[in-house]
Amino acid sequence: MRRPIPTYELYGENTGRTPEFWLHCETIRSRSSLHQWEIRLHRHENFFQILYIEAGSGNAIFGARSHGIRPPAVITVPPGFNHGFRFSRDIDGLVITILGSHLSHPPGERSHLGEWLAMPHLTPLDSNNTEAAYVMQTLRRLGDEFENRRSGRNEVLAAYVGLALRLTARISREGNAQEFPSNENERRMEMLNELIQQHFRSHKPASFYAKELGVSSTHLTRIARSMTGNTPHQLIAGKLIEEAKRQLIFTIGSVQEIGFRLGFADPAYFSRFFLKYAGETPRVWRMSEKARLERA
Repeated sequence: MRRPIPTYELYGENTGRTPEFWLHCETIRSRSSLHQWEIRLHRHENFFQILYIEAGSGNAIFGARSHGIRPPAVITVPPGFNHGFRFSRDIDGLVITILGSHLSHPPGERSHLGEWLAMPHLTPLDSNNTEAAYVMQTLRRLGDEFENRRSGRNEVLAAYVGLALRLTARISREGNAQEFPSNENERRMEMLNELIQQHFRSHKPASFYAKELGVSSTHLTRIARSMTGNTPHQLIAGKLIEEAKRQLIFTIGSVQEIGFRLGFADPAYFSRFFLKYAGETPRVWRMSEKARLERA
């Protein structure tokens, strides 16, 4: 019997609570040493990850395939992909975990960067290349900024993330970066995620997505459950909640206005929907999240 792939917040943590951060940074050594230098196959539902490999070696595993890692390199992993790693004991570098809704260009968005972010990549860095050296310096500075609570910390972290990803994407396209191949189910999940990105505001049913992908609703549910642990309906709802949270934090629109933008004609239904999936009403969540960010 095939063992299900676990979904974690951070690897090895599965508390079921909403994470109290939008970005987390730690050394690869500190996390992997807890697991005998092996991070078994798992996935993150809402998190985008950047691994900066500065020294040591290892393998990145996506699905059934293993890919050698040689430093310096950057590995980017979008939400929803099964992945794991095996590292040498002399591994050195950082793993940066970012709430996907905080990226300026969400994976799957119709832009050059959004399309690049939608797939996992292994990008070698040539330290003699000016832009690659700048990526390395930026990621090191990001790690330092995360450790030290200085004024403007969140804004600086966001700037470092945006700069590092844009430059890595440029190096990836211009060089010999490796896009991890995917199997048939992974390709269908990529297509499903792209369709959800396009249509989630219109609240189309799961049967619409199944028809667009040329599979039955039952088969699509089976694929989605095996790859993400969620049904298509839950993935659609998750995207609505993710976008609702983004707008509640980063726009000044009322709860009612945000609900209308997301396709909810009835403000009361929007509040009930948000409460069901987020555990709080939109108004209460917005107030508590803004207060938390002000304290950070």
